[in-house]
Amino acid sequence: MDGQARRSPDSDRQARAIRLGPRSIAVLALVSATGVAAFGWPLLADTASGLAHSKDAPWLFAALLPLLLAVVAATIADTGLDAKAIAMLGVLAAAGAALRPLGAGTAGIEPMFFLMVLSGRVLGPGFGFVLGSVSMFASALLTGGVGPWMPFQMLAMGWVAMGAGLLPGPDRLRGRGELVLLAAYGAVASLLYGTIMNLQGWPYIGSLATGVSFVPGDPLPENLARFVAYCLATSLGWDVPRAIVTVTATLALGPTVLKALRRATRRAAFDAPVRFGDAETGAK
Repeated sequence: MDGQARRSPDSDRQARAIRLGPRSIAVLALVSATGVAAFGWPLLADTASGLAHSKDAPWLFAALLPLLLAVVAATIADTGLDAKAIAMLGVLAAAGAALRPLGAGTAGIEPMFFLMVLSGRVLGPGFGFVLGSVSMFASALLTGGVGPWMPFQMLAMGWVAMGAGLLPGPDRLRGRGELVLLAAYGAVASLLYGTIMNLQGWPYIGSLATGVSFVPGDPLPENLARFVAYCLATSLGWDVPRAIVTVTATLALGPTVLKALRRATRRAAFDAPVRFGDAETGAK
């Protein structure tokens, strides 16, 4: 008993994130480039373009799904990702989808953000990107929030979880320092998520004819200045509470959730090499 008491708890041992191989990096770069183009092209469009995300969103969604599958396939090719990791992806995506309706987006209260940040931290950027995208897709089906904005939400949430996986010190930073890092990242990511999603819809409110509307064909600096004014005037009241909820949940629940995720990752042994032994030796 004394020996067991002196033994360091299983939850204190480090768990390695699912590593990001060259194939995964290439596919994630392609997905992210597609997302940047999808969000940002209206800023460079001329007055006669006449296009809206309600028309191009189905095409983006059709391109996004095979790219997400490509991320999973590339991760499997790089790391030998097995059924246990896919099962964990499903469980975490279901948990994220279940958390989202708790606040119903009211005043920016979206508790799923802290889970995406913590999961991306433990399981790595590639796994995190797929988790964020799939969680947003599942939550849209659950809440009836399917629309032209959905593929953009999937991309933005994927970036949130992927960014958490890219934070420094995944193998050595623990305790309060890690929680502070994750809380700070969660606050910034929550604000940036709202800003990016504003960019998805803002170019198409020109009919309001206000000083914060997008003007097709105007110089990029002028439109960006209007965009900043638009964010401050419309979405800041949602983005700041989202950041506060994410920080609070991370600091309050972070130690427990991180410990559970790392324990599950160790027991699943995602990166354990496969060894074949002699049958006769094993029999002995």
